[in-house]
Amino acid sequence: MGDDMRTTSWVGELWDRFVAWDPGLGRLRLAVAGALSMASALGVEFAIFSVAGAAAQTTLVATLLGSVVAMMGSMALLNEQGAGTKILTAAFFPVAIGVGILAGVAVGGHTDLMLAVFVAVMFVAVFVRRFGVAFFFYGFMTWMGYFFAAFLKATMATVPTLLIAVGIGTAWVLLLSLTFMRTNPLRTLGHVVRAFDARARAVARAGADLLEDVVEGRRTERARRALRRQQDRLADVALLVEGWSGEPGALPEGWSGPALRRRLIDAHQGVDTIAAAALALADGDRGTAREALRLLDRLARHDDAAAARLARNLTSAPEHWPARHLAVATLEFVELAASRSVPPPAAAEVDEFEPAVSLAMGNLPGSASVAADVPARGGRWNPLARVDLTTRQAVQVAVAGALAIVLGRELDTTRYYWAVIAAFVMFAGTATRSESFIKGVNRVVGTLVGLFASIWLADLTSGSTALVLITIVASMFFGFYLLQVSYVYMIFFVTIMVGQLYTVLHQFSDGLLVLRLEETAVGALAGFVVALVVLPLSTRDTVRTARDGVLTALAELLDAASQCLAGECSPAGLDARSRGLDDRVRGLALVAKPLTRPLVWRNSPSRTRHRLTLYAALAGHARALTVALRRPGPRQDAERAAQASRSLAAAATELTAATPGRREPAAERPLADADAALFDGGCTPEDLASDPVRLPLIHLQHLLCELAEPGEPLSPRPLPTAAVAL
Repeated sequence: MGDDMRTTSWVGELWDRFVAWDPGLGRLRLAVAGALSMASALGVEFAIFSVAGAAAQTTLVATLLGSVVAMMGSMALLNEQGAGTKILTAAFFPVAIGVGILAGVAVGGHTDLMLAVFVAVMFVAVFVRRFGVAFFFYGFMTWMGYFFAAFLKATMATVPTLLIAVGIGTAWVLLLSLTFMRTNPLRTLGHVVRAFDARARAVARAGADLLEDVVEGRRTERARRALRRQQDRLADVALLVEGWSGEPGALPEGWSGPALRRRLIDAHQGVDTIAAAALALADGDRGTAREALRLLDRLARHDDAAAARLARNLTSAPEHWPARHLAVATLEFVELAASRSVPPPAAAEVDEFEPAVSLAMGNLPGSASVAADVPARGGRWNPLARVDLTTRQAVQVAVAGALAIVLGRELDTTRYYWAVIAAFVMFAGTATRSESFIKGVNRVVGTLVGLFASIWLADLTSGSTALVLITIVASMFFGFYLLQVSYVYMIFFVTIMVGQLYTVLHQFSDGLLVLRLEETAVGALAGFVVALVVLPLSTRDTVRTARDGVLTALAELLDAASQCLAGECSPAGLDARSRGLDDRVRGLALVAKPLTRPLVWRNSPSRTRHRLTLYAALAGHARALTVALRRPGPRQDAERAAQASRSLAAAATELTAATPGRREPAAERPLADADAALFDGGCTPEDLASDPVRLPLIHLQHLLCELAEPGEPLSPRPLPTAAVAL
């Protein structure tokens, strides 16, 4: 699939880096859609209302409302497939905003009632998220409609004008989504597959950097971490391919979901072996490392012919097992890369395809998907702690909003809505209290830094409408583009945009932006207090649930592997389980991210990072086992391998009963049984090293031993020398 794009030019390398940075061009599509929708809707709304002879204030309000609808609608419609689905989704934009507008008008002039209803609207806006992705935007639009109507003191006489503006914005963004911004699943999947190849080359580049440090006698710790980080990014893109493969019309002619999954699992395993070999060579002699460095450099530059030639030279060095493993894995990867546009025979496909991961707005799902079934703290005395995540967050948002209103009004009786907004968004895309805290801090930091940039830019653009509009559009583009990198960037550019808007309204002042910072800090504080006290979802509880999911998925894969070794299943079914395990490991790393920072009391970030590395290694060796079982050939003592697989599955199941980081004695017996099955069959170390099935099982046994007893490892028998690089 896709173009080979083999080039050693700096242009090709720059493109590779960009595609690896933005898999499927998802960030670029989101940024272009958001900025284009908002900018063009501004022009359309302004032109229509100006031609209609509307008053300046009416034109301004209608233009802003319509552009906000277009911006939010672009995100809601970006990855919707089919014209009918897009039209149906967009048809409810005016309904959602209209409900908010009517509610705001109904309570206008009654401050206390308006504030009480504001809290109720926030609750409803979050509660409806349970009904699907579209309702995430419907809820936000309802909230936005109420905000516009209540704080602009709209009346029933102005409602038709506002609804017309909403209708124009909706029609415009729907038109864009059906034409210019229409998502082509086939093209998008092609971009994601090319991103997989680009990130595979990035792994090779990181391996080359590591060996370069070895050759030149530099310290390698940073390069080792960079290599592992590139492996994690490769796994993320593999899951993106998995998700997009399930979209209607995404697969090219002749391809099927299982075929593409299998091809990428094979390539993924080859890249993992390349990375493992590079790590092993970093501890060897500099001469071999120098030869491997040349090979990896050629592979990273898409010079596959030279890489294959150097790999064949390395295979003639039997005493250097890591070099031999690197060479074999490179030859396999080069062969797969050369044939990636050629689908496998159709006769090989007999299974229906169901992706192991479901995408959310074209991206991998966030932490909420992992934490959905985790109960909140205080469940014994508080019945609300046992409700689902969406309901809990709706309660939290309502309480945080009320607290933000009280505190924000102490600072300013008219601009307190900035505090409410800060509290509201803290519960969008977060699940645990640590995530909410980090998002609140990011919002304050982004606002603070953006404040200085906004003041500087206001002086540059003052008096020039064109420069103001360019700055607003550019801010929206970069805000959306960098949102998935860090929320700080989004808020930084939003603060700049707000400053430009106040410049247009002739209300800009340094004091106004400082007030925005203060209100934002108050709202973030309110949100954090609520996340900590009201139905708090513990990060450690969520991590434990995610860890149990990883171990359960591993146990299921090992049970299935034992059946395949006994000839009772199709090895192809292991592919889906392997990708499912990859997704579980990604979810664990996602929810454990706050624990990798010194933010949580009585937590060791270095230990958390190490254990996450172990779980990622479990997925890698499970993938190696999957590939080995799918390949034809005689099995060495398949019965004993099946017994080892069953014992390791039992050990993984026992580990789910352990508190993370604590010893689990119940896992010792099945691990000992696995040890006996793997090593007591009279096999020589050379036999074990050459057995592609038992070797991953040995690695899995070592990893489970370390996870079962982190303080005092179970001391499994050492790996065969030839297996060190695998």
